[in-house]
Amino acid sequence: MSDEPLSFSPDQFSGHARVFPLPNLVMFPHVMQALHVFEPRYRAMFEEALEGDRLVALGTLAPGWEQDFTPRPPLRPYACLCRIATHQRTDEGTYNVLVLGVRRIRLIRELQPKKLFRVVEAELVDDLEPTVAQEAAVLQRRLLDAFKQTMPDMPQAYAQLDQLLGSQITLGMLTDIVAYTIDLDFDLKLRLLAESDVCERARLLLEAVTVRGNGPRRTFPPDFSHN
Repeated sequence: MSDEPLSFSPDQFSGHARVFPLPNLVMFPHVMQALHVFEPRYRAMFEEALEGDRLVALGTLAPGWEQDFTPRPPLRPYACLCRIATHQRTDEGTYNVLVLGVRRIRLIRELQPKKLFRVVEAELVDDLEPTVAQEAAVLQRRLLDAFKQTMPDMPQAYAQLDQLLGSQITLGMLTDIVAYTIDLDFDLKLRLLAESDVCERARLLLEAVTVRGNGPRRTFPPDFSHN
């Protein structure tokens, strides 16, 4: 298993993103996702990334991809830029990788196909942070309390959650962790990924978590996503 540096700064992004499209997963910054990479085109993608900036974008396919038999069905306009955290090459030549979401990106256009995998021109999307610190603090406390209510069988973890998520991270980071972790409607997750206003993301999540109640929960560590 090879470990890679996790730090990221905007000047490391060239403006071109290798896209790993997934039909049913919405990736967010600040969380990790395991992937099993076996198709030749995506093996080539990750090999190139490992030799260079170690960046790939986890995107989602636009509606209708099931009936689109072209090799490059349309992509949704927002994706999550990720850094490869660890990777392991198997005896079969496939890869088990763990990626860390680092930033939202907006896809501008897809480049002409010159490689096995898809590459897009994209721009980084900055979070619009709250201008009133008190508003952010209230939303963060409410969202953390609502998040804990989705895990009724983990009362022993509440203190750790308070310590981990309460004061050490920003509201934007908390919204992304919650959006990724809990089981939400797929279209809502896409909306949360596209929303750069941190307070609006928090409000959308609070409304969704309140309606959702104590439904099914995402497990940790995350399951592998197969390409």
